[in-house]
Amino acid sequence: MLSALVSAFRAPDLRRKILFTLGLIASYRLGAALPSPGVDYRAIRHCVDQLSGGEDTGIYQLINLFSGGAMLQLSVFAVGIVPYITASIITQLLTVVIPRFDELRTQGPTGQATIGQYTRYLSVALAILHATGLVALAGRGHLLPNCPERILADDSIFGMIIIVLVMTAGAALVMWFGEQITERGVGNGMSLLIFAGIAARIPGEGRAILDSKGGLIFGLVCFGAFGVIVAVIFVEQGQRRIPVQYAKRVVGRKMYGGSSTYLPLKVNQAGVVPVIFASSLLYLPNLITQLAQHDSSRWQAMVRRYLADAGSPVYIAVYFALILFFTYFYVAITFNPRERAEEMKKFGGFIPGYRPGAPTADRLSRVLGRITLPGSLYLGTVAVLPNLVLSLGATGSAQNLMFAGSSTLIVVSVGLDTIKQIESQLMSRNYTGFLR
Repeated sequence: MLSALVSAFRAPDLRRKILFTLGLIASYRLGAALPSPGVDYRAIRHCVDQLSGGEDTGIYQLINLFSGGAMLQLSVFAVGIVPYITASIITQLLTVVIPRFDELRTQGPTGQATIGQYTRYLSVALAILHATGLVALAGRGHLLPNCPERILADDSIFGMIIIVLVMTAGAALVMWFGEQITERGVGNGMSLLIFAGIAARIPGEGRAILDSKGGLIFGLVCFGAFGVIVAVIFVEQGQRRIPVQYAKRVVGRKMYGGSSTYLPLKVNQAGVVPVIFASSLLYLPNLITQLAQHDSSRWQAMVRRYLADAGSPVYIAVYFALILFFTYFYVAITFNPRERAEEMKKFGGFIPGYRPGAPTADRLSRVLGRITLPGSLYLGTVAVLPNLVLSLGATGSAQNLMFAGSSTLIVVSVGLDTIKQIESQLMSRNYTGFLR
């Protein structure tokens, strides 16, 4: 990995791309620390420090994780990348439900550009809703639990509208950052921004554990994190390679095909999306109870006891079951064995021992079903490991580890993908120089 980075910096074109990417990431982190107008930054910092000292931030931890801590500080990039992620998932799901989106998906670059434009419009609309809800919660005192200080210096309608517009513009700028990194930089822009937000919080979380629990617990946490990273890398690199043979074809005076290759199916075909789905769905009841005016009902007490406590056995079981369900669901909508079989048949490809068409699709479905089960179990296990630590009696700063499994999955997968892209660009550059 280090040799690939050194070689990339020696190549002028790759060095420019890497420096461009690092510059936009630095700008993103600067905006995440820049307070919005009309926000009492000293008051909100004091309340956030109290929460990080041991209290639970509840439903906002996952979104605050993706924003790199910017959401709870109500900064310019408080909304961050979450609206674009939600819009991308929605448009992906709409390709299965709405025939128009499915047609656009099959039209190549032109259709993908149209879907991308729809995604941008939906992202801005979701950013407005997200920023409005965030400012409303801050104005009513529900954003930071048990915070006695006044967060908004100007809680008038005009002042709140200004904050919403600033946060929406910040979300649009973050979306532009991600697209520019993807087009002119290295790696996937949106994933790298999430990576930067998570990585920026790692030193602070480690310092909090070291100060509150001591060096022994900190060493054990580091050792456990290293083991989880090794396991995640091992599984993320795992794939089932299905052999594919292409028949020889004569087109004019030239012969094509006759080669052998393979179709790689990753063990973790769904990535970290099922974890995001499960976390978001699991926090909906908690969100409703926190926004409710009355908190004496039996339903609210049950939600707080079983679905708001990350160390509860009920919470862990439901969280694990939701991850399994969404893994199968997401793989089913993103990988269509029949479409893949038709593409192979169109270009003269077939799996040895299976006829093209329906038999090939059935073979792909069986293999995909077999590898999805260990992939879903792997995702669920990594995601609930920190919750199991909480259930064993860890308190205080260990609450900050609630989404450590999700953070590890995102950081490792994004890092591996970025290194692979750098290596592929180096390889293509070397091949081009060799051919010239």
